[in-house]
Amino acid sequence: MSAGVLPLSALSHPQLGRLQFAPMGAGDLDAVVQIEDAVYSHPWSRGNFQDSLYSGYQAQTLRDASGLLLGYFLVMLAVDEAHLLNISVAAAYQHQGLGRMLLDQATAVARQQQMRTMLLEVRESNTRAAKVYRRYGFTEIGRRKNYYPAANQTREGAIVMSLPL
Repeated sequence: MSAGVLPLSALSHPQLGRLQFAPMGAGDLDAVVQIEDAVYSHPWSRGNFQDSLYSGYQAQTLRDASGLLLGYFLVMLAVDEAHLLNISVAAAYQHQGLGRMLLDQATAVARQQQMRTMLLEVRESNTRAAKVYRRYGFTEIGRRKNYYPAANQTREGAIVMSLPL
């Protein structure tokens, strides 16, 4: 489970009401994998999530008052850099500001752990996500060729982005 949970148990959303962050645990994985499979063409496996939890990565879920999983993130901390490994919002709840809430929480966790920078990779074809990250303050610092698996056993490049914390 993740350390570094901030006291944000009473978040409020205009349409969704009361929301809550909590550490991601093994009991969350069925719902997490269900979202992951629905929103990504090449989703993380249950094993990827289990390994991340076992490794002690910062992993949190965002749920509504009824307990419905709306989104999650995983961040790996190393020296003074936080690496945003995965951030997802359930398909039915996208475009409602939840991605911003998840980014706010992920960066708050990284700052709490005295990280100086947050890094991430985003598929070159995922222009919507890249735009969200740019609006948040991330800047492109490089590209990784053939980083992600793609359709028909091909590979796709990644945009590497950085945010000073």
